Amino acid sequence: MGSGKVALVTGTTGIGRATALRLARDGRCVMALGIDPDGNAALETLAVEEGLTITVRAADVSFPAAVEAAVAETVALHGGLDMIVNAAAIHPYGDAVTTTHDTFARCLAVNVGSIHLTAQFGVPMMRVRGGGVIVNLSSVQGFACQSGVMAYVASKGAIHAMTRAMALDFAADGIRVVSISPGSIRSPILELAARTFDGPAADIEAAFARFGAAHPLGRIGEPEEVADLVAFLVSERAAFMTGADYKIDGGLTAGIGVR
Repeated sequence: MGSGKVALVTGTTGIGRATALRLARDGRCVMALGIDPDGNAALETLAVEEGLTITVRAADVSFPAAVEAAVAETVALHGGLDMIVNAAAIHPYGDAVTTTHDTFARCLAVNVGSIHLTAQFGVPMMRVRGGGVIVNLSSVQGFACQSGVMAYVASKGAIHAMTRAMALDFAADGIRVVSISPGSIRSPILELAARTFDGPAADIEAAFARFGAAHPLGRIGEPEEVADLVAFLVSERAAFMTGADYKIDGGLTAGIGVR
């Protein structure tokens, strides 16, 4: 997809922020939805500083009315919708006993439900344009996981299956649907991991170095690296790619066991 296309991105921190910036730098008009006030403000500031076409809206993407309104505003502002990048996510910790059902339901509503909602309201707009691309952010934890993350991994495994289903459902409309499974990426979610394992006063960079050592490439990834992959997947160079997942994990899932 070339310059002038319109993108909806959920999440305004970490991978979501990097993706919104990358797509806008490539000439796309971007609507970015986020629930974090600081994340929203930071993205808005960056967009203004660079003169990018990014509209930031505060929205809880687990609510149908919020997503419906955002899609409607996107179309009103830019004339249509060509791509959706679902990067919004939360990461509760706990097993099936310690995780309350409300926490479990909230995790599924944000991480999986939002993908349903952006498709429900966005796909009809893409059909008008004759096609489009949906990129869903999953995780390597959808393939193999650590302990104590039951709700999160349930959501990420669901995204893999949902991506395949959506790809089949919308192929005839010219809409491609793919997912990305990152390893450890510098982001607020990885900072939460550091504080969960090392305590509230954790040395974040030291924790990141330790997490990175578990990856064969010896480091964590940067959100901009994931955004680069998104930029490829929404481009015409990826026109024959749909229904698949693409790992960007520094080799983390290539071997057996912990390095």
